[in-house]
Amino acid sequence: MKLFKTLVAVLCAGLVTLAWAADKPEDAIALVDKGLAYMQKNGKDALIREINAKNPEFIKGDSYLVVRSIDGPMLGHPINPKLIGKNMLELPDADGKYFRKEIIEGAKTKGKGWVDFRYNNPTTKEIERKSSYYVRSGDVILEAGIYKGK
Repeated sequence: MKLFKTLVAVLCAGLVTLAWAADKPEDAIALVDKGLAYMQKNGKDALIREINAKNPEFIKGDSYLVVRSIDGPMLGHPINPKLIGKNMLELPDADGKYFRKEIIEGAKTKGKGWVDFRYNNPTTKEIERKSSYYVRSGDVILEAGIYKGK
C-alpha cells in the first residue's frame, strides 16, 4: 500500500509539472507572435478563419490565441465560439475588474502588454488567476493568456 501511495504521489507531481510547463508567459507571447506572422502573410480574415476553425497551431495547452476588434467585439475564439461577435467590455471578471477595457486601452496607448484578471479555466471549470498578453495590429488585438491557478 505504501508503494502504491508513493507511485500516486510521483504521478501527481509529474502531472502538476506538465500543467505548469504548459502555462508559461513565453507560450502566450509565442502564440501572439505566430498569429501576427500568419496575419502578415495571409491577412486578418484568414487568421480569424483559422482561429475559429480551431487550428491547433494557435492552441497550446490551456493557452490559445483570440482576435478582438479594437472596439471590443470578439472576432476569433477557438474555445468558445459563442463569444464571437460579442462585445463584453461591460462584463467584469470574478473580482469586478474590467480587464477587457484595460486590454483595449493598453493596446491603443502602448500597443502591447500584459493584463491580470480572474477567469473561468475551460479545462478545470474553475475561476483562476489569468494573465493575457496582447498586441495591437491595425484594427485588431491579438491575445493569448496563461492560467496561474487559484
